Amino acid sequence: MELINSVMTWLMKKRIHQIELFLKYPNEVQQEVFSNLIDTAKNTAYGKEYHFASIHTIKDFQERVPVVSYEQFFPYIERIMRGEQQVLWPSKIKWFAKSSGTTNSKSKYIPVSNEALEDCHFKGGKDLISIYLNNYPESKMFSGKNLAIGGSQQINPLDGNGETYSGDVSAVIMKNLPFWAQLSRTPKLEIALMENWEEKIEKIAKATVEENVTSIAGVPTWTIFLLQRIIEMRGANNILEIWPNLELFVHGAVSFTPYRSVFKELIPSPKMHYLETYNATEGFFGIQDQKASTEMLLMLDYGIFYEFIPSEEFDSELPRTLSLNEVEVNKNYAVVISTNAGLWRYKIGDTIKFTSLNPYRFVISGRTKHYINAFGEELIVENAEKAIAAACEATGALVDDFTAAPRYISGRQKGCHEWIIEFSKLPAASLDDFTQALDDTLRKINSDYDAKRQKDIAVVAPVIHHVEPGTFYRWMKRRGKLGGQNKVPRLSNQREFVEDILKMLEEETV
Repeated sequence: MELINSVMTWLMKKRIHQIELFLKYPNEVQQEVFSNLIDTAKNTAYGKEYHFASIHTIKDFQERVPVVSYEQFFPYIERIMRGEQQVLWPSKIKWFAKSSGTTNSKSKYIPVSNEALEDCHFKGGKDLISIYLNNYPESKMFSGKNLAIGGSQQINPLDGNGETYSGDVSAVIMKNLPFWAQLSRTPKLEIALMENWEEKIEKIAKATVEENVTSIAGVPTWTIFLLQRIIEMRGANNILEIWPNLELFVHGAVSFTPYRSVFKELIPSPKMHYLETYNATEGFFGIQDQKASTEMLLMLDYGIFYEFIPSEEFDSELPRTLSLNEVEVNKNYAVVISTNAGLWRYKIGDTIKFTSLNPYRFVISGRTKHYINAFGEELIVENAEKAIAAACEATGALVDDFTAAPRYISGRQKGCHEWIIEFSKLPAASLDDFTQALDDTLRKINSDYDAKRQKDIAVVAPVIHHVEPGTFYRWMKRRGKLGGQNKVPRLSNQREFVEDILKMLEEETV
């Protein structure tokens, strides 16, 4: 194992030199990616429709090709799902990454080409290891196994011949991993890709409890469930009593901020490292590359061309987009991508905020449609997660999950934000103290929220419903959204999620 660890460490570090190239020449690398994409897809149906063959500049591209949402783009994807090829990308599409999405309740199907697998998803996986080993050369992660907690796969529902497949992006990646990666992971694929999430958690726990697990990759919520189950099985105090060599948790899909304290209790080790990635259904975009910062480095040579919509253009039918060299720090941008799987000027629904332009580092600030703006407060997910973290720190609480929505002004009833919060550890003093800390932090970090809260004239203090552990799990199960890339919606400008949870609790009480 020591030999394997040394060889893998040497191989992965070689990639650091290529990363340094796009750090030094970011705009030139993006221009090359753009040119390659356009040239490769010029003879596809989409390329012919928008005359890719005569597109020579980024400006030509922006003037000719529309910015699209999933709903607008789906007719092209549907053609591929029904068996037509050469629609959006020239190579054969056999896989579709499935996402429940957070902008609507329907599943989304994103085509995954061989190029996207090799040059984006797999490259991203190798790069996160390269970056980690570069930061922690003393690592022994290859002396044990990586525990990957993923989704499931199915036959493409629109394919009558059963020759193409759909699944959570983690399942698509696992199913197509190269042999060397399969050797270093656990559990076996037949367990990792099971569809029944509750049964899968139990089988993963039993299959991995005797392994030497040195790293874990997964969504924080489902990872917590697994760790708690393994600790329970063994009657241990924490996971280090079972996996003493565990050193890395690679996470993404949701913010880690609300979960950090929970993980420190489950894995009480100063040598434990946490690395965030931005690996979405549509592509692999960013990796946390610094020890002391949770900012992520924008990965520029994965066959993805980036554009950015300024916040004031979010709701525009014909939004103005900026290229990488036009963005500014500390401003919210919606991400638009064109990819080596045939997504063209596609709005992924996420918003980011650049923290640095040399190199290009960023944080995820929320979703274009996941916010609360019932009273002009423009509360985004980033605000909510910072406030939850601050309230936890101030009151000694631990939060497992939460969601929030507006309670609208009605008659003499003033408006407010209504939160449903699942605590794994209640506030030391009272829920009122937690509410006060949450409200104070929101006022401090969001001037629009603060203005609306002045003297309780229009908007009063938040209302918090404290719910028992397991509530969000039961709610997600009830909605058929357990596991994989499914995640609890943090904020909604509508009340459907909050009211559905309260209704479930009322039914359970009866």
